[in-house]
Amino acid sequence: MKKLFLTALLVMLTALTTMAQEFDFDFKEMDYTPEQTTFQLFAPATAKSVKVRIYKEGQGGRALKTVAMKASLAGDGKGGSLWTAKVKGDLMGRFYTFDTGHGETPGVFAKAVGVNGQRGAIINEMNTWPDDWCCDQHPVIKSPADLVVYELHHRDFSVARPDAKYPGKFLALTEPWAIDHLKQLGVNAVHILPSYDYGSVDETRLDQPQYNWGYDPVNYNVPEGGYSTDPYDPVCRIREFKQMVQALHKAGIAVILDVVYNHTYDIEHSNFQRSYPDYYYRKTHPQPLPAREGSEYSNGSGCGNETASEKPMMRKFMIESVKYWYNEYRVDGFRFDLMGCHDIETMNAIRKALDELDPSIFIYGEGWSAGQCALPTEQLGVKANIPQMPRIAAFSDEIRDAIRGPFDDDTKCGWLGGAPDCEESLKFGIVGGISHPQVDMKKVNYSKQPWATEPTQMMAYVSCHDDMCLVDRLKASIPHITEEELIRLDLLAQTAVFTSQGAPFMLSGEELLRTKQGVHNSFESPDSINQLDWQNKERYPQVFKYYQDLIALRKNHPAFRLGDAGLVRKHLEFLDTPSGVVAFRLKDYAGRDDWRNIIVILNANPETATVSIPKGMYTVVCKDGEINEQSNQKIFGRRTTVSPQSALILHD
Repeated sequence: MKKLFLTALLVMLTALTTMAQEFDFDFKEMDYTPEQTTFQLFAPATAKSVKVRIYKEGQGGRALKTVAMKASLAGDGKGGSLWTAKVKGDLMGRFYTFDTGHGETPGVFAKAVGVNGQRGAIINEMNTWPDDWCCDQHPVIKSPADLVVYELHHRDFSVARPDAKYPGKFLALTEPWAIDHLKQLGVNAVHILPSYDYGSVDETRLDQPQYNWGYDPVNYNVPEGGYSTDPYDPVCRIREFKQMVQALHKAGIAVILDVVYNHTYDIEHSNFQRSYPDYYYRKTHPQPLPAREGSEYSNGSGCGNETASEKPMMRKFMIESVKYWYNEYRVDGFRFDLMGCHDIETMNAIRKALDELDPSIFIYGEGWSAGQCALPTEQLGVKANIPQMPRIAAFSDEIRDAIRGPFDDDTKCGWLGGAPDCEESLKFGIVGGISHPQVDMKKVNYSKQPWATEPTQMMAYVSCHDDMCLVDRLKASIPHITEEELIRLDLLAQTAVFTSQGAPFMLSGEELLRTKQGVHNSFESPDSINQLDWQNKERYPQVFKYYQDLIALRKNHPAFRLGDAGLVRKHLEFLDTPSGVVAFRLKDYAGRDDWRNIIVILNANPETATVSIPKGMYTVVCKDGEINEQSNQKIFGRRTTVSPQSALILHD
């Protein structure tokens, strides 16, 4: 009998150990059937009680039912457990919250919510499908080098458009005027600023002026209600987001989602903290839970907290979240806010998980943090560690600041304004952040070692949402600049971006000479600051046409998007130039281009520049602010002149 008892005990202990090892919570916190709904939550095994409450509405009113949840034997082996409850009856259309003793929460992975995201919602997912959703297809983009990324904020883009039926909403991007503009411009990917449910806009007061970029996450896996036509209806925001994706896909435009897993709106009220206190956040002295008394929350995000991507359940949350956005919403790529806060292992795990779904999904992010993180820098997804993250890209602040001046001082100019010693940093951006025998890394502004192993790991850009837009920066850094000079330098800057070998990126409205009235950080400025001025499309038709033709030039000629470091080093060579001028040749039918040799000369000087070029007969396709690929203008010789503050592009 004793032997039998010991054997049974051993079997039970082995089973418990196996369960702990195999604990693999998939964040399916709510599983509905007409007969019963199963709720589960990852929470501390030591919690005194965990409850689920059922409500009739998405806000207000008393709970219809409160059910105690039970901790399963299986756990993560580190103090966490899976709490479960089954609620009988048909709960379709009801709302729910969890309560671990730290305030009610819809959980960390709610897929539908009521107004302001306070309660999870039980819906029929079939009702969220637009007509023909089953036929939706991802645009075919063979390489990130083929992308032309257009970053926009839903409200900025459409709120001042006179003919918009749904200004400031997801549905604005389904309207003919919006699709036509994007197609005319030639972009093939729209990067939408945070579009998940965020905290700074009160969805019950949308009739009152409110604005935010949305970098204050609440529910990561539900669209923001403020961009829907009815935030009280949990189905509406989901369906309208899908309608937006569907319309862009039909136009051949990919959708890239801005994801902000590095921090939450705050700690006390976050769904992470209310579900499992302190598990999802880093502290300044990281250690096994419970955290050492007196340790403080790390703030690498600059927003008061920093999530712990290296912890198994946070890592799994991030992986499952991006997979969900791909599978459910058919998103084509992800831009990671402050990617430098996330650990390398997690970023690579995300890349691997998405590769199993679709290797063409594009991942890029900010290769820096906003403060010191609790993890050592060598473990984080910063620019210097990009070689350890294959097929993940990062923004190049080298080319950005070389062109227009340093991020931390709006009054200082860059190459455009005549600042000295910017050329090498610009050249580093032109080759796509890779090693190149003609780029002297000792002279590059921020990086002394190449950080991209392939040019497709570098995002080339000159401005984005969280900085002065290009027009404002030129005005701030170049005193007494005239409108003519401003336009010339604006077009020159973008020519450098779009002829570089990295993946090009532009801020919405730049093609309309966008201004934010000099505001550097307009994250909560009113519409009068952030909105696009659509009248500028008629005021400055030459500007829109140049952007349009520049994008077409890149798309028509594979020499500008080789996508391979070896090919860049083989075919791209820099020419000797005077100060303030950068010139390069793409030689020998680079990328099997129709043009044998392409010469690009970028002159930021306020006077004409003379540049030596290989002897030959060339066709001029870009000169004096105009691009014409069908041009018959010829030049012959070993030298050419380039007009002030402009680009000259030739081919033979």
